[in-house]
Amino acid sequence: MKRRRLKKHPAELEVTAFINLIVVLVPFLLSTAVFSKLSVMELSLPAAAAPGLEQLKAEDLQLELVLRADAIEVGDRIGGLIQRIPATADKAPDGPALLALMQGIKTKFPEEVQASILAEADTPYEHIVKVMDVSREAQFPEVAVGDAPVRRPK
Repeated sequence: MKRRRLKKHPAELEVTAFINLIVVLVPFLLSTAVFSKLSVMELSLPAAAAPGLEQLKAEDLQLELVLRADAIEVGDRIGGLIQRIPATADKAPDGPALLALMQGIKTKFPEEVQASILAEADTPYEHIVKVMDVSREAQFPEVAVGDAPVRRPK
């Protein structure tokens, strides 16, 4: 008895749809990768309480910049408020006034490189970054970020 064998043709792999997808995806991914920029800023959180406050000298400076909705309070953690700089008309920090004050502080304390930026909970991110940029421009490169103390009711 004669048997008929069916001729089996190997199945062809259809890759046209995949190639079309790659042709569209590769330029899109390359174009978005060019415009994406990642920048990293090293930050540290301020200490909850400075150890040995009694042992610190009066010449030691622990610079704090407290960002409020209506002003920036520049002060020393130990010595208290140095100056209060009101915000501009658009509620943004007054960068030039802050820079002038911080440069004056830097001339009195040339070795100091640390500053703590303490912001209220509803402070816009752009304001925090602006104050960080000003502090770096005034030669205070080691910036710590934290929460501002709550205002006491008057």
